[in-house]
Amino acid sequence: MNRLKKKYFEEVVPLMQAEFGYKNKMAVPKLLKATINAGISANKKDDKYQDLIIKTLTRISGQKPVLTLARKAISAFKIREGNVVGAKVTIRGERLFDFVDKLINITLPRVRDFRGLKPSLIDKTGNLNLGFKEHIAFAEIDSSEIEALHGLEVAITTSAKNQKVGYQLFKLLGFPFQK
Repeated sequence: MNRLKKKYFEEVVPLMQAEFGYKNKMAVPKLLKATINAGISANKKDDKYQDLIIKTLTRISGQKPVLTLARKAISAFKIREGNVVGAKVTIRGERLFDFVDKLINITLPRVRDFRGLKPSLIDKTGNLNLGFKEHIAFAEIDSSEIEALHGLEVAITTSAKNQKVGYQLFKLLGFPFQK
């Protein structure tokens, strides 16, 4: 069993039950999925750039990403309906706990000038949304092989009903929040 999953069941669930009064341990909020998303700008029509993003997301997640297409044309951004505008990966189950564990213990400390996560990164339904300006913060990326830098976004979805419960869940899991 993954160490974060073990921590969740042995430490987080009892603390959440005591603090929020959940009678059943199955009612305690849990991590549902993590979505890693990288946008491909319209002026980067280069197939090499698209392949770079796909390779990066594959290395980070261990899964093949899905290309996202534009749903409608936007002339200001030079996008036509059906153009590739990004790539995303959805991680669930055992891989989710592996990914979140690496995110907390390896990736976030590697971010330059990192001073903790702002509590405002958690939305009103208890989900955490992080943005990375450079993908090199992830340990899976070898800095000697980098052709171009790109950003990506990580969204961690929970079954929490509000921001307060979501914040407490992430805090107990070990996410480094600002004081």
